[in-house]
Amino acid sequence: MKCTDILRITFNDMKINALLVFSAMAGIAAAVSCSKKNSVDLQQKVDEYAVVELTSPLLETLSDKDRQVLNLFRSAATVIDGLFWQQTFGDKSQLAAIDDQAAKDFAKINYGPWDRLDENAPFIDGYGEKPAGANYYPADITPEEFAAFGDPDKNSPYTVLRRDADGNLKCVWYRDEYRKSLDLVCKYLEEAAMITENPGLKNYLLKRVQAFRTDEYYESDLAWMDMKDSNMDIVIGPIENYDDKLNELKTSYECFILLKDGERSAELAKYVSMLPELQRILPCPEEYKTFVPGTSSDLNVYDAIYYAGDCNAGSKTIAINLPNDDRVQAVKGTRRLQLHNSITAKFGKILLPIGRLLVEPEQRKHLRSEAFFWNVTFHEVAHGLGVKETVNGKGSVDEALKDEKTTWEEAKADILGLFMVCNLIDRNEIPLISKEDAITTFIAGLVRSVRFGAASSHGRANMMCYNYLKDNGAFTRNSEGLYHIDFGKALEAIDSWAGLILKTQATGDYEFAKAYAEKNAVIHEPLAADIANVNGHNIPRDIRFDFIW
Repeated sequence: MKCTDILRITFNDMKINALLVFSAMAGIAAAVSCSKKNSVDLQQKVDEYAVVELTSPLLETLSDKDRQVLNLFRSAATVIDGLFWQQTFGDKSQLAAIDDQAAKDFAKINYGPWDRLDENAPFIDGYGEKPAGANYYPADITPEEFAAFGDPDKNSPYTVLRRDADGNLKCVWYRDEYRKSLDLVCKYLEEAAMITENPGLKNYLLKRVQAFRTDEYYESDLAWMDMKDSNMDIVIGPIENYDDKLNELKTSYECFILLKDGERSAELAKYVSMLPELQRILPCPEEYKTFVPGTSSDLNVYDAIYYAGDCNAGSKTIAINLPNDDRVQAVKGTRRLQLHNSITAKFGKILLPIGRLLVEPEQRKHLRSEAFFWNVTFHEVAHGLGVKETVNGKGSVDEALKDEKTTWEEAKADILGLFMVCNLIDRNEIPLISKEDAITTFIAGLVRSVRFGAASSHGRANMMCYNYLKDNGAFTRNSEGLYHIDFGKALEAIDSWAGLILKTQATGDYEFAKAYAEKNAVIHEPLAADIANVNGHNIPRDIRFDFIW
């Protein structure tokens, strides 16, 4: 789970094809005649993404064979990027006719003509609203039609739904829908496996190839968990389901290419042994924390050198907690990868300027890059803790919470991460920062994240967290309208908010989860004014990458 493109559509329903073609042509025509004012507005939106040169000094430590492997990884990532374009938008070449450079640039950032940080609002006339199911389903499918469709494969994260010649729904496995592209990905990974001298990496690459060809990812996930000593990593495949707003089922293709920071990773190793104890101290009844995380979990620090597909769309991922498969988590745990260069970039370009603008001067000293790193790190740890199965027979938490599952899972990770950081500071297990640093940086980070908007599960989760902390006195505005944090009340609110989330997940209370989110995953007027203030100071909303490797 994240803290992240081959270009053909295979709808058999000719009516849908006609509608899509008409929509695309209308969109292109509108874009070509884009007004000067609209172009200026779009350029401002492009400029809200600060450009970051993505590189790493760790590149200098690689052997010639390592570099050959990385080049093959990048070739595979390029294909993956095209696959995600196909999943989330369709034929990328439709956008080639746009003659406005700002519109082109913004479409590239968003992987289509819909603004991911503005609830997927269309920014090129003629395209209309983004389908809730993107291209994982027919454009005209309804929730009722999906519910009535009897094929159990419809619930697989690795199938798309299409229409047969008679207009009826059918399931098509990813391995068939995207066969030509996946064959190319497999070719590159097999070549890399033949070159690498690391046995664990070789095994993982070959298992991943088999997964692409069968849509069975369990064995390759286990192999990735066992890959402990490679100085390079590639996270590649259909992984997260954020892009499926219809059912939160279908997974999107993405790829990270990473280099391991051995020194920083060694500093995190001790926290792995603490996971069972961290699970035991969660602020909730014992029956809500019976899940036992696997003992092969690890914490490592990486520099990212390439993003492709889902993780590169809109807001950029800065940490990874995978695999998502609960079966793997029960046996092996998860791997938590902190992307140090991306974390540092977001803090310096976004979070720190926001904090300096909104937090009262006396408390600005608590805005710390180290605190942001630890908050992000334990956000990912928190994904592997808590409860996975409901306590009242409603099945898994994901099944019970349905389309609310991702928002509540991200809310859990946010607040439990802060809970654990504060607890470990009390134990002198996290050096150099205070609880005040962690809390201040976290609250400033909420303002950063709510700017991702309601189309993002992360954004909705942060809206709920912001409103809960505010309503429970964790922070107020002083006479000058700046944030004053009450650290005592903040610690109480952290515990009670964590407890409410864990209870909602453990009981699978979908009705409460949905109603609560509808009321609280919103931006009220004071926060809207703060965001307008931040925007008025031209503080970036997120980052985009210049891949100089």
